[in-house]
Amino acid sequence: MPLTPSATRELLASLGHNPKRFLGQNFLVDGNIVRKSLELAQIAPSDTVVEIGPGLGTLTNALLETGAHVYAVEKDTTLHAHLASTLAPKHPQTFHLIHGDALDHPLAGLDSALQPFSHSAPSIKVVANLPYAISTPWMDAILSGPLPERMVLMLQQEAAQRYTAGPGTKQYSAISIFLQNAYDIAPGHKVSAACFYPRPDIESYLLHLVRKPRPFIFATETKAAIRACFQQRRKQLGALLRDRLPDGARGDWFDYLATEGQFTPKSRPEEIPPELWTHFPANPPPQTRT
Repeated sequence: MPLTPSATRELLASLGHNPKRFLGQNFLVDGNIVRKSLELAQIAPSDTVVEIGPGLGTLTNALLETGAHVYAVEKDTTLHAHLASTLAPKHPQTFHLIHGDALDHPLAGLDSALQPFSHSAPSIKVVANLPYAISTPWMDAILSGPLPERMVLMLQQEAAQRYTAGPGTKQYSAISIFLQNAYDIAPGHKVSAACFYPRPDIESYLLHLVRKPRPFIFATETKAAIRACFQQRRKQLGALLRDRLPDGARGDWFDYLATEGQFTPKSRPEEIPPELWTHFPANPPPQTRT
């Protein structure tokens, strides 16, 4: 069970640790949310699960109790030492903890073992309370592959809205496009600020993502080009792309957009649905994975 707020304060005091705001250290103190996270992720004993920033180990312990193998990366030295001295000895065969930055190890050390073989990671799930400061760069790294089959991510509600936003909304952005071409968005769960200690100033959301049967991974240079378009999201595509793409490639894409959705060079980036960006001419041959 998660620690109560008072027990959390006592444990932090015994460790001589003050929660670090810049690392997004808001510790979960609600057992219902822990159970909901495991339920959404459909955790089974045979699963391999990645956790980002395990902190005091509340979610980690629940994952380990299912019999799953848990790979976790913790940046904070004090919290890493706490987990290494408490959970690691109890679960020597199933708990794999590294000390480092999640942006360097987006799959907690599994990355290097998986990348040579596949851009999909069929048996891997991610269950994590993501620090807000790294949520988008971490997600961008994940969307470069290999892709976990399912992710249940605790996020600031604002970030969850941005990832799931549709065209024509102010939240719709490049990351919306990259994510929605790789994952289906399953029903998630709202999370009150009262479920954390210290209590954050915002509401949170459990975002539930299921990898598409044929996910699309954008090339690095294509992602950069799409981001550049969204930096001037209200500008017309014809003007945005005039100096960025050769005439032929630009014309072919506009022909495609006109056929698929009656879009024109006067359309704006924020109007184009996610799936149409997979034909953006900066792409090499589509990286569709099975």
